[in-house]
Amino acid sequence: MSSKGNSKIKAHILMIFLVMLWGFDYVVAKFGMYDLTPTSLLFMRISIGAIVLGIVKAIRRDRSLIRKKDIPILVACSIFGEILYFECEFNAMTYLPVSLLTILLAFVPALSVVIERVVFKRKANVKIIIGILFCIVGIVFVIGADFSILFEGRLIGYLIAFGAVICWNIFNFLTAELEEYDSISLAFMQLFCAGLILAPLALHSIPSMGQWDTTLVIIVLYMGIVNAALGFVIYVYAIKVVGPTPAAVYSDFMPVTSAICGVIFLHETITPLQIIGGIIVVAAGYVVIREKGKLDEERLGL
Repeated sequence: MSSKGNSKIKAHILMIFLVMLWGFDYVVAKFGMYDLTPTSLLFMRISIGAIVLGIVKAIRRDRSLIRKKDIPILVACSIFGEILYFECEFNAMTYLPVSLLTILLAFVPALSVVIERVVFKRKANVKIIIGILFCIVGIVFVIGADFSILFEGRLIGYLIAFGAVICWNIFNFLTAELEEYDSISLAFMQLFCAGLILAPLALHSIPSMGQWDTTLVIIVLYMGIVNAALGFVIYVYAIKVVGPTPAAVYSDFMPVTSAICGVIFLHETITPLQIIGGIIVVAAGYVVIREKGKLDEERLGL
């Protein structure tokens, strides 16, 4: 197998691992927002992630920085991928049930395919479209959502959630334009830039030292080290290796891992219907990734 083929396999394995972390992230974020505002929680997450990756870069003696011509793209990536997306996601949790929110976020890969078709004139075959539809159906099974709850939330919640979907797709395609950079360096620069932008809005809302307990410290450290630092490096690497649309498809797996985390940490139960839904999501996601990979290889003449 070629080195490129090995890199793709590695990227997909890492994304499966990352999806597991993402599922747990909802649990952690929910607890974190008991004591922190969404903006302050996001700032702490970004800051710790940037510090961790900065240390990694120092150990590696990596002094690479962003080139001048790429600064606008870097700033846009930081704004859409780290600030606006998570601001939308965290704030949407205050208006909508998490189960409903994950349904809305499942439209990330669907919108990604549409963007590639409209903006970049790239085709999506019937199998990809059917696969995405089955992913969404499987998600509904997994979370056991009753569609009667769709109109119980506030309108602002729906708008914020769809804002997150749009922001994540913009981030995916912008990050793909920075493919020349090392994944760790790029993740560090995006987090560092996002932290600088967010600092004026967040610093005044961070609790005083006396209000921090052990649980809150663990929550913030987990979100910063695992999700922001490690997770961001994995996701940036996946975008560079497999492309933005296949990477975005993995967001469809979040409700599956969220359900598993609910069983383990919130003592919830998984029904047979949810198990069936999980199988549908995994199978349909595989079809989309495989078919999109074939189309990309044809487009690049590989």
